[in-house]
Amino acid sequence: MLEITVAILLTVITAATPLLLAAIGELVVERSGVLNLGVEGMMVMGAVAGFGAANLTGSGTLGILCAMLAGVVMALLFGFLVLTLVANQVATGLALTLLGLGLSGLLGESFVGQPGVRLPKLEIPGLSDLPVVGQLLFAQDILVYISFALTAAVAWFLFKSRAGLVLRAVGDNHGSAHALGYPVIAVRYAAVAFGGACAGLAGAYLSLAYTPQWVENMTAGRGWIALALVVFASWLPFRVMIGAYLFGAVTVLTFHVQALRGNLPPWLPEWVGGLTQTPSQFLSMLPYIATIVVLVLISMNRRTTLLNTPACLGRPFVPDR
Repeated sequence: MLEITVAILLTVITAATPLLLAAIGELVVERSGVLNLGVEGMMVMGAVAGFGAANLTGSGTLGILCAMLAGVVMALLFGFLVLTLVANQVATGLALTLLGLGLSGLLGESFVGQPGVRLPKLEIPGLSDLPVVGQLLFAQDILVYISFALTAAVAWFLFKSRAGLVLRAVGDNHGSAHALGYPVIAVRYAAVAFGGACAGLAGAYLSLAYTPQWVENMTAGRGWIALALVVFASWLPFRVMIGAYLFGAVTVLTFHVQALRGNLPPWLPEWVGGLTQTPSQFLSMLPYIATIVVLVLISMNRRTTLLNTPACLGRPFVPDR
């Protein structure tokens, strides 16, 4: 029983990490007043760039750096269109996703079926050998620890630093921020680039740690879940972490329920046996159904919807000339 529990918790961590990385970057982007719906496209470009660089060089570190670079390049393309050319943010974000999915398929065609480079586990002598806790907390790859550190760093940056206050001011009232002399466009470019780097990291985790291989469209909608997580968390970093692990748990439990089909342990209740007979296609839909249900519930409460929402989210800004 304990071994099964540990195995499930370990897979929850692997399922939640890419969601957390992508969502924490998008949170910063949206706090600056920019709505980037291209997270899926940036993630999949990070995945193919990370896998390709690691495959060609044998270095997971170079793979991570190239994945971040790919995410930043895609994000800056989005930034140029919506911040400099003042294109519609929703349409441009959707176009970025379509571009990323198509371009990644083209670039990754030669990598299909090739063995990948798996990121090593960072085991801490003594601590990694502890029962249960050692495996869960002290024997993970570097990107899991980076996701924790990024969450704490973003929370500190947004609510404890002057630069974070400026970024939130830009997102809440870009006109007033500009009148006070703050560089609204530059702040938003920096936020968009940071979001792209985080999305690239999330993609690198998928192709270097989660499943060290390249498969076309391997993000499988995780970018959209990351976008929903930001709203679910009311634009608060630690709530994003909680949401990522909740959605990761839903994803993992559907796989484990499918694995139990016809092999149900005697200690599980009978209703679980009925659940295992549910078609696998429906179980695979559960994470996305949960996303829709959560968003509907949040939208029903106007006060919750407006809580912490950047007032200028999605609104273009053209400085007075």
